[in-house]
This record gives sequence, C-alpha cells and structure tokens, in this order.
Amino acid sequence: MSAENADPLGSAARFTHPYAVVDVETTGLSPTRDRVLSIAVVLTSPDGIVEGRWSTLLDPGCDPGPVHIHGLTRQRLAGSPTFAAVVDELADLLAGRVLVAHNAAFDWRMLAGEALRIGRTLPVEWRLCTLTLASRLGLELTSLRLAALAAHWGIAQRRAHDAEDDAEVLAALLPRILERAGEQYLELPLTRCGVEREGIAVYPPRYSASGRPPPCQYHNPGPLAPGAPLVQGMRVVFTGPTTTERAALADRAAAAGLQVSANVSRRTSVLVTNVPDGATEKARAAARLEIPVRDERDFLALLEAVAPGDPVAELVTVSAGPPAKAEAAGPPEPVGRQE
Repeated sequence: MSAENADPLGSAARFTHPYAVVDVETTGLSPTRDRVLSIAVVLTSPDGIVEGRWSTLLDPGCDPGPVHIHGLTRQRLAGSPTFAAVVDELADLLAGRVLVAHNAAFDWRMLAGEALRIGRTLPVEWRLCTLTLASRLGLELTSLRLAALAAHWGIAQRRAHDAEDDAEVLAALLPRILERAGEQYLELPLTRCGVEREGIAVYPPRYSASGRPPPCQYHNPGPLAPGAPLVQGMRVVFTGPTTTERAALADRAAAAGLQVSANVSRRTSVLVTNVPDGATEKARAAARLEIPVRDERDFLALLEAVAPGDPVAELVTVSAGPPAKAEAAGPPEPVGRQE
C-alpha cells in the first residue's frame, strides 16, 4: 500500500469493493466428488447495502445426500436447472465482486468444482471468509457459527442450512462485522481465488485423482485439548472400523481445514477410533504418545464448529477501515503470497 493511502494510525485505506454474499447447499464436502444442490447470492455495496438477490435450486443428476440436513429431496429438486444452465448468470453476478461466505474456502471450492466439471471458470479473484474475520473481533462468544453470530446481533435465522436464508442472514451480518473490524483498524483476510488470466488457468487446490486430500493450508496448532474445539491445521488419524465411510470422513476433515494423516506421531492432534483402547497399532501408539482420542460421534460433532487456524501462506490483506460508501475502484493490491 502506498503512503498516501495510509491513515495516521497506520492502517490501510478504506475498502471500497462490492461484495457477493454466497451460500451453497451440497451433497457432501468434496469439491471433486460432490455436487451443489442450491446457490444463493446477495449482492451488496461496500458498506453492506443490499443491491440485489438471486437464488436457484439445481439438479445434480445424483442422490442429494444428507436430506436430513438441507431438506433438498429428489422430488424438490426435480425439474431444477443444471449448473451448466445457470453458470452464465452466476458468473455475471460474481464478476467484479469479492465473494463472501462463512467458511468461504468451502463455498468457493464447491462452486469452482462445478465450473471445472463443465470446462468453465468463474470470475472470482478474491474471497472474504467471515468466519475468519469474526474470530479476530474479540466477540467473546463460545461459538462463531452463523447462528451464534446472528443471535449476538439480533438477526433472525428462519431456516438453518437453507442457502437462501443463510445468505440473507450473512448479508445482514456483513455490515456489522465490517463496522467492528473498521473500529479496530483490522485488515480484511482476503484470499486470492483461482481465476483464468492471460489464457492460463489457475485453480484452487483440488483433490488428487487418487482421492487423497490436498496438503493442509494451515499450521498445526498441536494436540486437541479437553473441551476445546478442533482448529484448522490439526493433524487427524483414523483407525478401526467406522460407521461413516473412511474416505468420506477424510473428505470432511480436509474440507474443514484439518490435515488427515495415515500414521500416529508426536505431531498428531487427535486419533479418531471406535475400537477399545489398544485394539490397533495406531491406538497403542497414541496411548504411548499421550495423543487425545475421540470416537467417531464426538469427532463429527466437533467438525460442526472447527475454529479458524493460522494459514501456512500469508493471506492477502486489505484494511477494513470504517465502512466506506465510495465507488469501487479496481481490484485490491496483493500483499503476500497467493493461497
């Protein structure tokens, strides 16, 4: 940032770019194997004023997955458009805006995965994760889930895990979060997304053809403490039979920002197992090294509220400053390595 853009306290200039607040519901958590079932977008100005809304259900061409969570049955989705049928309209909505979502890496990668499946890319260059930003506001809440933030600011949430309602709730929260960040002169944790530049396709990390998760993007914070949440970057090892397919457990852990490992070591944060103590070599190793152990049910519950971690690569940052009403003026300047 140039000196002329800095205020007397040393923070960067006001952020003046419009947002596209996004939420998706999906068949699962893998961007290469699972499908998007619904998309909701709320367009806002830099200071959070709603400028437009758009949403759609999608026909995924497969089983809709956890209907008990999102409520999207085959019958409800029947007759909906495919992603290919709406991609142009979606691209027009996202172009020139910062994508905002609660756990934005997940929403972005699911949308990018759908686009890649049909040989397309989406014109999104930057994303802002409100979960990460909220963790820096000093709110002293026991949870930073969307429902907890909505309750904190008195915003009604009518239907959790409904893309349209979740996007509306987050759009209502956004100006409050930005205002608090501006008051504290915090920098916005903007992350660069995969885009197509000069004919060269640059995409976000993907699952490999073998189905193994990509390298973790967060530093390992150490072992899971009693009563504490999982934190992005924690190293997880599975052993023994599980009710959920092992690959699906690994997918969910990796999508939440955890590092899935095949072997127990001193860097292991938690061992997940349903078998009695010492029933497997990994369990015996965990006992010797005093590695925390959780069963599958507890682990899945902890996955519902994984705390933000410390990224391995520097995030691109732009100061929130006091919410600005100025007209957007070009893309933010990168200040560090790409994600």
